[in-house]
Amino acid sequence: MARTDRLMRLMDALRRLPAPVTAARLAGETGVSPRQLYRDIATLRAGGALIDSAAGLGYTLTEDPALPPQSFSRLEIEALRLAVESLGGIGDEDLVRAGRDALARIVATLPERQARQAMHAITRCFSQTPDRRAPSVDLALIRAACWDEQALLIDYLDLNGQATRREIWPLGLSYSGQSLMLLAHCRLRMDYRIFHVNRIAAASLTGGSFRPRRVALVRDFAQHRREHPFRAAR
Repeated sequence: MARTDRLMRLMDALRRLPAPVTAARLAGETGVSPRQLYRDIATLRAGGALIDSAAGLGYTLTEDPALPPQSFSRLEIEALRLAVESLGGIGDEDLVRAGRDALARIVATLPERQARQAMHAITRCFSQTPDRRAPSVDLALIRAACWDEQALLIDYLDLNGQATRREIWPLGLSYSGQSLMLLAHCRLRMDYRIFHVNRIAAASLTGGSFRPRRVALVRDFAQHRREHPFRAAR
């Protein structure tokens, strides 16, 4: 792991985990040896992070120079916590982890009174992770293709049970309690389609790009859906 990524992961752990955090826990979170962890703590301190430590207890991040001070109303804090907790209901662990890390960064920048309010929010979401089959395709690849506007070649089992291979321009993912869907422009049908992600057996980059057309395509899709009945991928 690159040094910068390792230090960022360590800061995320210090922000996210209940303080004080033991050295063993931090080493496990960042995937380093205890000796490397002590060196990384020293590096963060040299960079301006105020990290208190107590023998037998662990480390506490008391000041984070990397994040500017922020301020939110109490209701905004409740809304942020509820939104992040609601991510657990969509069954995407990478997205859940990203939401928790982002919230930890936000809380780390709040004034003390607001940070306490965030820790003791009264609104909670107890939705269960849906019992759906994990996608066989790499979701990180699909997300990156959407962000970077890169064409994908997918092996897909359509609604009629027919295996097909097609090139698509991926536009966005849609989560619901029942399924995970991918909105794309299908280059085989030359039309918009929504693909069931669990029916995608494999996906790879073609090397082609449709930049900078994603925003225009999504806008066109919204207009298209208002004017015409929508068909699922087939």
